[in-house]
Amino acid sequence: MKARLYAGAQLRAVRVAAQLNQRAMAARLGLSVSYLSQLESDERPLTAAVSAALAQHFPAALADIEGAAPARRLVALREALADPAVAPLPPEDVAQLAEERPALADRLIALHAAKRAAEERVALAEEALTAGVGARLPWEAVRDWFHEAGNYIDPLDRAAERWAQAQGATAIEDALAAHGVALAAESREDAPLARFDGRVLHLNAALPPESRRFLIAHRIAALAFATPIAEIVAASGLPHPEARRLLAIGLANYAAGAMLMPYQAFREAARALRHDIDRLSRRFGTSFEQACHRLSTLQRPGAEGIPFYFCRVDMAGNITKRHSATRLQFARFGGACPLWHVHEAVAIPDRILVQHAETPDGVRYVSMAKGLVKPSGRFARAPRRYAVALGCEAAHAGDFVYADAVDLRAATPIGISCRLCPRSDCDQRAFPPTDRTIAVEADVRGVVPYRVI
Repeated sequence: MKARLYAGAQLRAVRVAAQLNQRAMAARLGLSVSYLSQLESDERPLTAAVSAALAQHFPAALADIEGAAPARRLVALREALADPAVAPLPPEDVAQLAEERPALADRLIALHAAKRAAEERVALAEEALTAGVGARLPWEAVRDWFHEAGNYIDPLDRAAERWAQAQGATAIEDALAAHGVALAAESREDAPLARFDGRVLHLNAALPPESRRFLIAHRIAALAFATPIAEIVAASGLPHPEARRLLAIGLANYAAGAMLMPYQAFREAARALRHDIDRLSRRFGTSFEQACHRLSTLQRPGAEGIPFYFCRVDMAGNITKRHSATRLQFARFGGACPLWHVHEAVAIPDRILVQHAETPDGVRYVSMAKGLVKPSGRFARAPRRYAVALGCEAAHAGDFVYADAVDLRAATPIGISCRLCPRSDCDQRAFPPTDRTIAVEADVRGVVPYRVI
């Protein structure tokens, strides 16, 4: 029998780090204030129900208390048994199963992972057949490589964190100079954002401060981490030389983000600020988009952040960046669901829109979207307009400040894309789903000229 575990000091430390009083913490965990007080005073041990609540809201803290492997097992099992295809179990029963039958729990987790992988392969095949797309383009191959890697690159992330700790308060311009590289401003209107000639990094003079810092960090990363980047590219299996070059650039970008927003410090700040992106951007001197992207990479084993999805959408609805650590997956071909609030955000720059949505598999998500404009610097050239979206499953709403703006009792039904969405009652449908038949009735006129059967 497992020994009773008293963890009052650790539990209190979690609450203090999250800047919660006992009443707020008790509400978050679904406990009474008196019961939480007894737990923090070591008058009561952790139970399966409390462990389940910690796994949902503070998975990293549970790993510190119970050990990384049991905590990861509980979090993964909770996700697997939350699948709509499985009858739901009470959280305490899930925790008990993970604790008492770990081998069985691991098999259930593996089965769920295999199911998810099979679903993704089928969806990918359906999309490719529908769109008539053959071999992946280099850009798509690199984007898929990052997705398959979980958007977390451990050796680069840890190297960047060590770099940030060693640099301390040293200005990033001085860090670049330490590599023998000088800085110069390019004032020509047609100048690229950055140009490196081997000795001088030329930056466009119109760049905002956060973009300037990021491009300097990118150049430092390309120089300081040249060996690990080359090793990762060599092991990537990407056959096209352009794809390998794009991957090297992407890895340097990844490292730059990790240098400016080092893992542990950024993750702790994100938890304390309830993932308020504007506040995180100010604290770390980054752009709104950079902070969003970094939040989607916090998947270090044993110290995971909240699983987020992140994407960037342009005015035409094209998804130009995408990653998901959640169960939500993006369509590779065609547009995204028109009911998704990110499309509205593109047209309303500098305003944050929040949505509580439910996908056809029954999973609910809370997401924020913000329209951004990057000026072109002159009237004759249109500015770049796009929106970024960041979301998590509704189970994490208490740790996501934007969830305070929505009613969690109701959700907007959305899909992945019209070609993959099975909903039969959507007024916004652009195409019928590829795996369903349709009925056309000449004497009945609906929003679309067919019914999905």
